[in-house]
Amino acid sequence: MIFFIFLALIVLATVAFMQQPLFGKHPSGARLERIKKSPHYRDGQFQNESFTPDLAEGNSYLKVITKFFFGKSKYNVPGALIPSQKTDLLHLKPEENVLVWFGHSSYFMQIDGKTMLVDPVFSGSASPLKFTTPSFKGTDVYNVEDFPAIDYLFISHDHWDHLDYETILKLKSKVKKVITGLGTGEHFEYWGYDLTHIIEKDWNESADLGDGFKVDITPGRHFSGRDFSRNRALWVSFVLQTPTMKIFIGGDSGYDNHFKKIGAQFGPFDLALLECGQYNEAWKYIHMMPEETVTAARDLGARKLMPVHWAKFALSIHDWNEPILRASAEAQKQNMPLVTPLIGQKVELKGDQVFTQWWKEARLQPEG
Repeated sequence: MIFFIFLALIVLATVAFMQQPLFGKHPSGARLERIKKSPHYRDGQFQNESFTPDLAEGNSYLKVITKFFFGKSKYNVPGALIPSQKTDLLHLKPEENVLVWFGHSSYFMQIDGKTMLVDPVFSGSASPLKFTTPSFKGTDVYNVEDFPAIDYLFISHDHWDHLDYETILKLKSKVKKVITGLGTGEHFEYWGYDLTHIIEKDWNESADLGDGFKVDITPGRHFSGRDFSRNRALWVSFVLQTPTMKIFIGGDSGYDNHFKKIGAQFGPFDLALLECGQYNEAWKYIHMMPEETVTAARDLGARKLMPVHWAKFALSIHDWNEPILRASAEAQKQNMPLVTPLIGQKVELKGDQVFTQWWKEARLQPEG
């Protein structure tokens, strides 16, 4: 009897905890009616283009959870501060075309006079329970006060490591337009963003942003959800066309033939930003292996690849720098130029920079 009472208390506490605003809100009303008309929405959920099981063949949640807690690499978190630089984003010259990465999948771009921010996470954690997924030491060198006004805030999907409640609230007064997938706008509206500032699209839809800027919303192979309910909102990638450049913003995705389709329709790209970390054979359908990241860039027709989704959070069990080691080796095989800046380093989007292999510094390597 005592056990059942204890279990009931845990359930009640969990339900109460999940009523907090940071969990966001499921789509409702006119937004839900629009979602129901999507060709990618069936049986109460958005669906991937290809069959995408939660776990790969031969795996179970018990096996995955056991490995996650007891089978992680001892080098899963770096043993020293991640090196970084601090770029003055408030005083960039209007004519500069630059990118600044903040670790994981967060980055700032200024292209052709417009400012853009992608999947910003500056709260120090990628979880509603901050102690469970803290950012690596040395990666939190920027905060919201370091940013100028943001013309376009891109949000690929609503997972905690891409849509950060604390950051989004602080950014509210700086953001002119939010660009995201169907359903994710519900979170923004619930958190006080003006509906007229939200551009919310389905796969294969586009938005003319004016002044020679256009964005096409393209597929990914992933999932969504901030609570126990999955796939109420859409996960997306973006084709960003500016007056002088074409950028692919990848979001999260397992490897599939959508990269070739996007490349055939929109390529070539000046730069592709693609996920390259937090993978595991157990969930290979929703996150690419680093070698697949390079192949995806090739499929897209990218002139350069910048691997992201690494160097800030440990969401899988591999070494913290294994993603970039494997991606670099594969890029050499496939002759794919890589963009690998330090966190905070200014990347000249129209220049040819040489980047150090900073992740190989002695102090960041495992002992022995």
